[in-house]
Amino acid sequence: MAAAAVAKIAEVRETTRVERIGAHSHIRGLGLDDCLEARPVSQGMVGQVSARRAAGLVLQMVRDGRIAGRAVLLAGQPGTGKTAIATALAAALGYDTPFTGMAGSEIYSLEMSKTEALTQAIRKSIGVRIKEESEIIEGEVVEVQIERPATGLGTKVGKLILKTTDMETVYDLGGKMIDSILKEKVQSGDVITIDKATGKITRLGRSFARARDYDATGQQTRFVQCPEGELQKRKEVVHTITLHEIDVINSRTHGFLALFSGDTGEIKPEVREQINGKVAEWREEGKAEIIPGVLFIDEVHMLDIECFSFLNRALENEMAPIVIMATNRGITKIRGTNYKSPHGIPLDLLDRTIIVPTSPYDEKELREILSIRCEEEDCQMSDNALTVLTRISKETSLRYGMQLIMTSSLIARKRKAHEVDVEDIKRAYQLFYDEGRSVQFLKEYQQEFMFNEMGEEEKMEVS
Repeated sequence: MAAAAVAKIAEVRETTRVERIGAHSHIRGLGLDDCLEARPVSQGMVGQVSARRAAGLVLQMVRDGRIAGRAVLLAGQPGTGKTAIATALAAALGYDTPFTGMAGSEIYSLEMSKTEALTQAIRKSIGVRIKEESEIIEGEVVEVQIERPATGLGTKVGKLILKTTDMETVYDLGGKMIDSILKEKVQSGDVITIDKATGKITRLGRSFARARDYDATGQQTRFVQCPEGELQKRKEVVHTITLHEIDVINSRTHGFLALFSGDTGEIKPEVREQINGKVAEWREEGKAEIIPGVLFIDEVHMLDIECFSFLNRALENEMAPIVIMATNRGITKIRGTNYKSPHGIPLDLLDRTIIVPTSPYDEKELREILSIRCEEEDCQMSDNALTVLTRISKETSLRYGMQLIMTSSLIARKRKAHEVDVEDIKRAYQLFYDEGRSVQFLKEYQQEFMFNEMGEEEKMEVS
């Protein structure tokens, strides 16, 4: 049942995605060379050379399938590119390797237990590459004959003549095949493939022999050679599907459609045990192989002691992905306990992780990042304005500086200017407060706000 739905899932994944400009939409990869050395500026990544080199080693081990059930912790101050490194890792892995991203606080807002939410996230990060052999008919269309009843009622009948360089055969068509041919607009001279199991018709292109049939053809027209050999062939098809998708298909009455409704709910352990057994059989028979993916948990300090205990056990499972965690906390309390620990993570889990530190960006790197973001957001900015914005980002935060790009661009557009100048940056800086100025404002006017909780010592400091 799972294998039958794989083709539909692949079709959905191939649908063109709408790209939006986000905080990390400019990142295309880790920016490493063939020796896994980090370039200073590449693929949208700037600086963090040591952390990117470490992420590159993790990437290589994921591709080789040599690392699974391991944990990596990205630890650093806010705004040092931890999520950017995880996004770059996801982009470098490509679509074939599963990558699941989640925030630590997500598990508390779902209508399921915390351990079930983590289990689903883990199984979304484990892929199964299924190999199937299918029989297809591949050839060039010589002629299509479709006879319709004169009354317009009754069944349609037809014939399809296909040929290769070695042979030619006539096929009788049923109603469904006739509908498929009409839907695909198959005509004489097309090179097509027909899946014998599903009856799906795929147009590969026009035959080179019929290239002169029309004086003009569209840009999308593709010309291919007439197939050689037998019309009927056996073809190996490889599909990649996650364990969670197999779980949902086999645990819901709606099956495949449950993936789109989003209401997957809790899945019984018995279902997962049966699926694990079946996947193990496929592996022994050579029909499938396991692809350990990546589970990225941002703000991991938001997990509580129960979740950390569950992760400890889950990492020891033979079918476990690589877990990459990110946190900006120092020594703080473990959620759900009164004990303090580095990064808010229990020491026994920290002992299982390899920790990758990230460091603050220097002024040159900040300028390069802001320049890349200006290009991503289609904002023309003068050198002086970029210098001022870099200085503001250094004194406040990189995130605040990135927010000022679009606001200053809109201010420049209002005065009908083609590029952002220093005055536009200053105007945006005056209109929108950063964290430091906002705190100062609250301290100065705390008496005029409701629920004044400022202590006497803090009042003395402000005065």
